[in-house]
Amino acid sequence: MASISHNTWIIAAALLLVIVTCFAHPRRSLYRDDRADVTCGYQSCHQVDPTKLNVHLVPHTHDDVGWLKTVDQYYYGANTNYQRAGVQYILDSVIEALLDNPDRRFIYVETAFFWKWWVEQTPERQQEVKDLVNEGRLEFIGGAWSMNDEAATHYQSTVDQFTWGLRKLNDTFGSCGRPHIGWQIDPFGHSREMASIFARMGYDAVFFARLDYQDKNNRLLGKTAELIWEGSPNLGASADLFTNALYNHYSAPAGFCFDILCNTEPFIDNQKSPDYNVDAKVQDFVNFVNGQAQYYTSKNVIVTMGDDFNYQDALMYFKNMDKLIKYVNAADKGVNIIYSTPSCYVKAVNDEGLTYTTKQDDFFPYATDGNSYWTGYFNSRPTIKYFERLGNNFLQVVKQLEAMTMLGQAAESSIDSLREAMGVMQHHDAVTGTELLHVAKDYSRLLTDAFEDARGSAKNSLNQLIAGDATNNVEVFNCLELNVSSCDLTENQEKYVVTVYNPLSHEVDHFVRLPVPSAMYTVQGPDGALQTTQMVPIPKEVLNSPERKNSIATHDLVFKAENLPPLGFRSYYVTKTSDAFEEVQPSSDLFIGKGLEIAIDETTGLVKTLTNNGVEIPVAQNFFYYNSFAADNQASSGAYLFRPDGTSNTPISDSANIVVYKGDIVDEIHQTFSDWASQVVRIYHEENHVEFEWLVGPIPTDDGIGKEVVSQFTTNLDTQGLFYTDSNGRELLERKRDFRPTWDLDLQEPISGNYYPITSKILIRDVTKGLEFAVLNDRAQGGSSILDGQVELMVNRRLVRDEGFQVGEALYEEDVGKGLVARGRHYVMAGAIGGASPSLAAQEREVAQRKLLAPWLFFSPGGSGFDEWQSNFNMEYSGLKTSLPSNIQILTLEPWKEQTLLLRLEHILEENEDTELSKPADVAFEDLFTLFVVSSSHETTLAANQWAEDMQRLEWKSTRNSAKEEKVSGRALTLSPMEIETYVINVEKRSK
Repeated sequence: MASISHNTWIIAAALLLVIVTCFAHPRRSLYRDDRADVTCGYQSCHQVDPTKLNVHLVPHTHDDVGWLKTVDQYYYGANTNYQRAGVQYILDSVIEALLDNPDRRFIYVETAFFWKWWVEQTPERQQEVKDLVNEGRLEFIGGAWSMNDEAATHYQSTVDQFTWGLRKLNDTFGSCGRPHIGWQIDPFGHSREMASIFARMGYDAVFFARLDYQDKNNRLLGKTAELIWEGSPNLGASADLFTNALYNHYSAPAGFCFDILCNTEPFIDNQKSPDYNVDAKVQDFVNFVNGQAQYYTSKNVIVTMGDDFNYQDALMYFKNMDKLIKYVNAADKGVNIIYSTPSCYVKAVNDEGLTYTTKQDDFFPYATDGNSYWTGYFNSRPTIKYFERLGNNFLQVVKQLEAMTMLGQAAESSIDSLREAMGVMQHHDAVTGTELLHVAKDYSRLLTDAFEDARGSAKNSLNQLIAGDATNNVEVFNCLELNVSSCDLTENQEKYVVTVYNPLSHEVDHFVRLPVPSAMYTVQGPDGALQTTQMVPIPKEVLNSPERKNSIATHDLVFKAENLPPLGFRSYYVTKTSDAFEEVQPSSDLFIGKGLEIAIDETTGLVKTLTNNGVEIPVAQNFFYYNSFAADNQASSGAYLFRPDGTSNTPISDSANIVVYKGDIVDEIHQTFSDWASQVVRIYHEENHVEFEWLVGPIPTDDGIGKEVVSQFTTNLDTQGLFYTDSNGRELLERKRDFRPTWDLDLQEPISGNYYPITSKILIRDVTKGLEFAVLNDRAQGGSSILDGQVELMVNRRLVRDEGFQVGEALYEEDVGKGLVARGRHYVMAGAIGGASPSLAAQEREVAQRKLLAPWLFFSPGGSGFDEWQSNFNMEYSGLKTSLPSNIQILTLEPWKEQTLLLRLEHILEENEDTELSKPADVAFEDLFTLFVVSSSHETTLAANQWAEDMQRLEWKSTRNSAKEEKVSGRALTLSPMEIETYVINVEKRSK
């Protein structure tokens, strides 16, 4: 990362001509709903009785957007052999039951399913639903496209899928469709960044069910299961969130589940019946809620009435709840039962004015008993995790392209299917890898189809940019198998164009690798100049990978795409010049790189040192595997759980066969550890990180034992039990081995109990030596520092036993008849802590951004030759007139509604990460874009479903110790560390 120069600050200051408050606001009708007949929200709640224990019955259904069945199978109720569940019937039935009785309430969460149902309804039924929503009888809670996981998800994708789901609700129901509460009842642990996101979206609280069993017991005994979660040390009180850990999971009390899926006695209230049971059921329920109340400080308790795919016959459930309310209230036992919602419960608790304890860390890892740590899903289905990250990269690219070129677009867009597929992928049984194999394949199908739909949008936009006409027919293709060094076009065309699009807000360099057959090639830049190229052999292990199918590529053609403009592209013309090819010769050197160097042990072929700017750090890297514990009626390693058999791992090999290739652009060490594990260690010249590209699989299980493979880095840093992991790709959290900040940990699983989700980075520090060692990844993984000075990340796992959590299928992935092969990258950065700007921490942030939003390669047939292409088409374009300050990034630029765009700007550093770049930065965007000017702007909440000035969150009393005050919006476009600001902007095309 380059430091912010004096000239950059001058440019930023010059751009700051008009602050946001001077802009004419886009039409307020986008969000405001002033109808007098609206009685939703907190004003729709039933009255509580301050003299009694108020029991808030919350009827709900938890509808997984894929798990044991595919999304469509769940919606339509198909494939009942796996599970009896049909969402369309739930919504049909619930609406009828709500219309029957105005006292009843119901909450719904997953917008993906609701929208699928909504578009099938008649106008009459839609109006009835709108009336229910306006009266607060049907309330949307959560409201994202799916209930997202919080470990394997990146904050950009989380914000996106909330934005899309909430937009559908807002456009359909207005202010009454706006959720007030986060409802994360089923994800397997909870991140601090998710709390911050909820708070910045304007939510008043979050509820969840899954937290470590020791943590839950401790909180219940201490009456701290309700707390104020401090979601960000950088953002202060604006990121604080009231949090409730549910008492009874998210299920109804035993004996009070009245669903057709339950085996519960209904209320039998005919006193002449020999089965009359009202008195007994009333007493059982009163006993239950009194027992729950003793663990909470409020005179209100929440009782969830529902479970997975409940209410397929809602009348059955509601009829019995009607009787429950009637008879308990009539019994006068000091209990007042009401139909309620989570928001009504929160409002009642808030009205009591109690003071709550605070929490600054997160709720990972999650365990259900001493041997059951749910840390396996951090790593399950690694190829799905990579595909999801690739989907986010492409989604941001096509949103930017469409925003810049398709102003005044139609209501529907060809990128909507990618928005929705990515929303589905965030589900806590999708990106997590905890779904059945046939469901995982359907997720891949959904995402693949969505890529193709969005490619059509990219083609239209690029045709407009390169030829000035969206109807032009320059073909534009993706190569989604570059991860396995395969691309049909680069392998079979003799002339083609590679358009390298940069979605970042700064000028960047990017090293392009194109899989090609053995031949000679030239690469010409936009001005016709020949680019320096290098041919590098594709490792034989990759060539033999079953995923490559019909690929004929033997080498990667490498060149450097320099100075890629922000939100822009440069096109490169590739020509095959000859079939004659002189094979690339290995080097006898045992080191690679210049300035940044990696040295290899000549005896073992393993990495032994990393040197950066004269600072040498001993680094040993190797692959190890844990044997997976598997036994009947015990917690086995599975899709959810990670449980190694013992406390040590085994190296795949003590040595590696190596071949070294060195050239003008890149140096590589090709390592082979076994017939199922290999790696390329790579340093591009002038880069500040080392790339470890691993290939692991098919993992052998002929011995009947599952294996979980890690890449392990061992240094001489004295880390004193501490290491650091990111939270959903944003702020860092300090981890201490064998320790939890809020209770005394009794740890029976010293490996899995110390594993944490790694979305973008894990690092260790030696404060005495002043050194830091960081590993960044290309997909969500699990990792830890099991020993001082050591970092490990799990790369692949293949198991032989299901852990018994209803899935009934071992995580035994196969592709084309063989065990799954996973290929991915780790990016290692090391050096001195702090120092001159940009600091190592700032450089890590910049590299993480470049890997998350990597330049996207579009491929086009080359026509008659370079001269014709250059004369007919633009080969270079920048979406911004100038790069943003290097600590500021455009997080979102996308088409919105009513001919507006949605723009998010973020500060990518934390406080104290860099002496200069961690300072607040000013940004002006009215004259920043090349194709349009911003005529007006209006700040919104993070999810863009409410104007910022209209957001009114409940205030809470807490034991917060931090002196940091809540940040105020609308501060002349000044972004402080970790801050994200969101705007709806009106734009006008620039006159040519």
